[in-house]
Amino acid sequence: MRKMLTIISNVLRGSASRNGAELVSEGARVVVSARTYADFTPQATFDIKKCDLHKLEEGPPLQSTLTREEGLQYYRTMQTIRRMELKADQLYKQKIIRGFCHLYDGQEACAVGIEGGINLSDHLITAYRAHGYTLTRGGTVREIMAELTGRRGGIAKGKGGSMHMYTKHFYGGNGIVGAQVPLGAGVALACKYQGNNELCVCLYGDGAANQGQIFETYNMASLWKLPCIFICENNKYGMGTSVERASASTDYYKRGDFIPGLRVDGMDVLCVREATKFAADHCRSGKGPILMELQTYRYHGHSMSDPGVSYRTREEIQEVRSKSDPISLLKDRMLSNNMASVEELKEIDVEVRKEIEDGAQFSTTDPEPPLDDLCNHIFYNNPPLEVRGTNPWTKLKSVS
Repeated sequence: MRKMLTIISNVLRGSASRNGAELVSEGARVVVSARTYADFTPQATFDIKKCDLHKLEEGPPLQSTLTREEGLQYYRTMQTIRRMELKADQLYKQKIIRGFCHLYDGQEACAVGIEGGINLSDHLITAYRAHGYTLTRGGTVREIMAELTGRRGGIAKGKGGSMHMYTKHFYGGNGIVGAQVPLGAGVALACKYQGNNELCVCLYGDGAANQGQIFETYNMASLWKLPCIFICENNKYGMGTSVERASASTDYYKRGDFIPGLRVDGMDVLCVREATKFAADHCRSGKGPILMELQTYRYHGHSMSDPGVSYRTREEIQEVRSKSDPISLLKDRMLSNNMASVEELKEIDVEVRKEIEDGAQFSTTDPEPPLDDLCNHIFYNNPPLEVRGTNPWTKLKSVS
């Protein structure tokens, strides 16, 4: 009997050695899948950087509690934004995407953290670096990629391009520097007028922070106590000019003067989330507007026409990547606190890459919108009307 068992054992061992690589791979997969949710820490509390305050007695908490589900969702969304922007870079260099294109990689913690601190029923408006916010506000990778290539399935039906994307409660994507700020205050005025306990997040960059219309908007928003969170995404450079060369004062969170302000670590998704929650509570309690400065960094140049290394060194960019990358920071926190496994995060990475490749494929195969669609939706809910083309004898039609 013992001899028979030995023979069977040797046969099985020989079979295993013949298919070694497959069995090891499959075995690893079984081990990973065998881990239950009980093996992971369901939530953990992390220390976060203290915010600098202006005209505030208290600020956001110095600790943030993250659940495993939230952590995995934040990781997936930030990786999706990162991979989507890298794919956009590739398609632009292949001349498949044309025109203006401003990429968001490096600043992912801002978009994801802000969304984590407000409700989907709240409102948001930003400048032209808008791909990340389009995703966090409900757009899909397919819709965003198709919009970048000007296709019919794009989120603005292929007519908006990189700078003009919209979803419900998201008002773009605006190409004029600083022009979205008064528009955002108008949305906040509508929230107050309707009494729906909603607010508007109004984003702009450090390059727009010196615009006169922004200070006019501060004044009106403060007078009328509008539920508006003004957020300056300070990525250190306005186009190719460093903030120190462009602004007499780089304390952007104090620029509101009579409006309370916060300076926040914009590379930490939890820090951004807690600060946004704090700002949202301030607005909803009827105290009027509040200003946030998110200290962040973009890895690409200002736009795809800017190589991004003529006014800063490659070493500077690499240092930020190695020490402050928002995705790496979240990943390290989750792994060190047993909130996820390396294999699980790698699996998310693979799924994200597949989603991006699918979006890229769709963006190059979906048809372009026909000329007949060019003038549609000029007006909302309006009878069809005739629109003059580039000359008097070219006639187009607009359908709402």
